[in-house]
Amino acid sequence: MRTPIRMPSLPPNPLPPNPYDELAALADPDPTPPLTRPDGDAVTQEIPLPRQDTEKESDELPIPLKCGENDDDSWSPPDHRRTGRRRRGGRSRRRKRRSPFSAVPRTLKLLLGLLFCAGFLVLADRCAAMYAEKKAQQELQKQLHLAAAPQVDIHGFPFLTQVLDKRLERVDVTVPHVAADRVSLAKVRASASDIRLTGDLPRDIRGAVIGDLDGEAELSFDDMNRELAASEVKFSRLDDSSVSADGKLTVAGQELRVRARAQVRMAGNSELSTDIDDMSVDVPGIATYRPGKGKGLTLHRETAERISRDAARVKALLSVPAVVERLGVPDEAIAVALRDEEKLHELTGAPRFVERLTHVNLVDVVIAHPWLLRRIGIDPGLVAGLIHLRPPELSDHLSFSFKLPKEAKGLQLRGVKVDKSGIRASLSGMELAVGRT
Repeated sequence: MRTPIRMPSLPPNPLPPNPYDELAALADPDPTPPLTRPDGDAVTQEIPLPRQDTEKESDELPIPLKCGENDDDSWSPPDHRRTGRRRRGGRSRRRKRRSPFSAVPRTLKLLLGLLFCAGFLVLADRCAAMYAEKKAQQELQKQLHLAAAPQVDIHGFPFLTQVLDKRLERVDVTVPHVAADRVSLAKVRASASDIRLTGDLPRDIRGAVIGDLDGEAELSFDDMNRELAASEVKFSRLDDSSVSADGKLTVAGQELRVRARAQVRMAGNSELSTDIDDMSVDVPGIATYRPGKGKGLTLHRETAERISRDAARVKALLSVPAVVERLGVPDEAIAVALRDEEKLHELTGAPRFVERLTHVNLVDVVIAHPWLLRRIGIDPGLVAGLIHLRPPELSDHLSFSFKLPKEAKGLQLRGVKVDKSGIRASLSGMELAVGRT
């Protein structure tokens, strides 16, 4: 067992204690090589520590260690440059916020910019076209004295380059309700192409010259029925070139039905007119009157059947030679029938007799024998009123026509056709001047 070596005690120092010595005493003692004896055994040396007051030690609180501190860890000086860079980077990130478009590729940005510019140019071009359409509508309404503004559609893109070139590709114009004589045109549509503008562009456009124009004028049956309502006439399609007219007429205080055929034709290059033919006036349940040359008054079938069943009325008719002659019955048979009721019944009861009677023209007969109408049950005043009707008077109630406006110079009618809704006339024109040229 090794015995510790005790150091000899030093004599007391008369000088006052040095504070730096006390601090040095608190430090760890320097390692000293162990003392060895001559025989090689180590000598243990005890170093006396300064006496400390245990009461003071109990009053002092231990200094806590920081979390993660370890005496064994090696100490290194702080890197102030790294900390400064980190702080400056944090401040720069707080100052500079990244744009949402910073992640978008540059090519995509360029493409979006081009699309935006193109959209803006298209919008500007369409606004200019709409402005030009509005000005054209106002000018046409003023020149043609229209009640309603027409519709103008300018085609072709872009519009501004066409204006700068003073030439438009195509313009469509629709004009509603154009006054034309007794009736009005329901609609006039025109498509103009190769339009050359005149004036100082782009602000002062004085007029235009239309190179080629194709159009159509529509005369509606609904408008005709409404505008010719004084005669209560209804118009409808009969075939591709004719119109059926059906109206009412009052004669001798009785309402009669008027029917006619209106043949549609062109009168020159700017007018459409009608020829009225195949006209008839029906006395309901009695007779039909057809005015004009070669026409006359004929009985309805129900009237002829009623007369054939009445012996007195049949004898009144057969007593007139003109009627017997038109019936084509031999005089001997008529003489026997007038004397024998049975023979008379056989003659008038045959279907052929009624059929022949409906084709007999009674105009000249009733003029020569006015008493005959009363004998067969027809009002003489009504028949007299029918006979005094003249075809021109009836035609005025049923005819219609229209002319192109005088302002539409150079515009011509090319053809006419009747369809289900009305009458359509085709229009055309070349080198038409509009406005001041």
